[in-house]
Amino acid sequence: MSALDPVTLAVLRGRLEQIADEMDATLFRSAFNPIIAEAHDASHGLYHAETGETLVQGKSGLPVFVGAMAFAVKAVIDRAAAQGGPKPGDVWIFNDPYDGGTHLSDFKLVRPFFHDGTLFCWLASVGHWHDVGGAVPGNYNPAATECFQEGMLIPPVKLFDAGEYRPDIVQILQANSRLPGSLYGDLNGQINALELGQKRLALLLDEYGAQTVSDALEELKARAATLMRDLIASLPDGRYEAEDFLDNDGIDDVPLKIALAIVVKGDRMHLDFTGTSKACAGPVNIARSTAIASCYVALKHVFQDVPANAGVLVPIDFTIPEDCLLSVKAPKPVGGYTETILRVIDTVFVALAAAAPERVNGCAYGTINALSLAGHRKDGRRWVMFSFFGGGHGGHPEGDGLNHGNAPISTATIPPLEILEAAYPVRFTQWALRPDSGGAGESRGGCGAVYEIELLEEKADAFLFGERGRYSPPGVVGGGPAASNHFAYQDGDTWREPPMASKMLGMKLSRGRRVRLETPGGGGYGDPARRSPEAVARDVRLGYLSPEAARRDYRCAIDDHGEIDLSATKALRAEVGQ
Repeated sequence: MSALDPVTLAVLRGRLEQIADEMDATLFRSAFNPIIAEAHDASHGLYHAETGETLVQGKSGLPVFVGAMAFAVKAVIDRAAAQGGPKPGDVWIFNDPYDGGTHLSDFKLVRPFFHDGTLFCWLASVGHWHDVGGAVPGNYNPAATECFQEGMLIPPVKLFDAGEYRPDIVQILQANSRLPGSLYGDLNGQINALELGQKRLALLLDEYGAQTVSDALEELKARAATLMRDLIASLPDGRYEAEDFLDNDGIDDVPLKIALAIVVKGDRMHLDFTGTSKACAGPVNIARSTAIASCYVALKHVFQDVPANAGVLVPIDFTIPEDCLLSVKAPKPVGGYTETILRVIDTVFVALAAAAPERVNGCAYGTINALSLAGHRKDGRRWVMFSFFGGGHGGHPEGDGLNHGNAPISTATIPPLEILEAAYPVRFTQWALRPDSGGAGESRGGCGAVYEIELLEEKADAFLFGERGRYSPPGVVGGGPAASNHFAYQDGDTWREPPMASKMLGMKLSRGRRVRLETPGGGGYGDPARRSPEAVARDVRLGYLSPEAARRDYRCAIDDHGEIDLSATKALRAEVGQ
């Protein structure tokens, strides 16, 4: 590899990242579906010509796709090799979650990039489409027992063959969606993002030469691997364990364990999931590629300075039993993958809290609360409102957790209520922070939220796929757990709750009836006794904390106006040696 001066390497890194960022922006601005256009549930990147490893990813896309898309691109590489190799102008499309990770809603487009007749790398786009068939509008089917009940499954097929567009493929896709117009718009946005990436990368290679850019990519990966090794070596050698639970799988109302042991030895780390529950009947299973991708995201949260490329995983080994719910194969259902990878991330945080307390944070709220409302308008048109919702993030060494943030698997945003109300026949009657939902700690967990949604059409069906209804997000380093998830819906004039706490389908709503989500907060960080009474009083004044919770969790006597009774507080803390 030729030597690159630091300035050229920095410039090329910035230029390459800018290409992926522009691809992100192209799709976000052109997608029809609010989950992509507003929430940014998509990603773009450049991938290795032979291995499919991540070379560069855009900063606005979902980090979980970094690891998963490497497997997706490798699936296309293998398919192309079986068909005589890729050609300029080829584009493959597919959503197979067992080859490419995640779930059926995430459609991947993969395109080879040639320079001077030689394959240089692959460009890829992935986006969460609004509806891809299956039994439940929006595709989060909590009662699925096989992938065929979750949506259409498309293996890698050519959407463009040597530049020739294949409309029959698009017709098949549209025929299997409740929202074919939305699908068509999102698909064309992804095609245009790949086209822009092709143009920008060609200009870069023409300017610097393929060898120089290739050397830069190799160097960036090597530096990421070196930095990761150094960070692991800074941890004390040892075995660090954690376990957490999913409420249930939507079919059998029994908890499912995620067990993790992290072994640090020198400059290598081994993540061992032995002891995790077996593959389950319901849709909280994930493929091995998805499990690895979620570990990547967790480690990037802990080791924030490492660049986002395949070098991060070079010093990491994995043991994921083949019969567990983290390594399933078709046709096991995987639609609720988001809930499981969030739990995997939490176990990494808790396990590493003993090894690197100065780096970890309390667990975030731990569920996207995938909620679908669907029905027909008066003129017969179908409507499907699918969205995900926010909650609190964990307290951390530098301060309190974020209130009402999005899940830590992504840099996505929560769709604004104005967009949702404009697009669908609903009204948000409440969108507020949830008091007393953040875990107690020296650094308090962030607050969850309360969402209440009223139906404006004659009738609709509601579907919920959530988690953390029975197992609250834990704190770390002595921090307390956050409040658990709570969902209710109106059946006539009666408020009801799902029998399985966080999952339910087929809820019947009529005009004026509501559903309500009260989402978890984030876990606390550090001993609550170390939080100053002044900070607790401020939380009460801001409405984050009730006086009752201040007394119970922080041993602070504070009135409804946020005024501290110092003598009473001193007495309360003296009772427990604080």
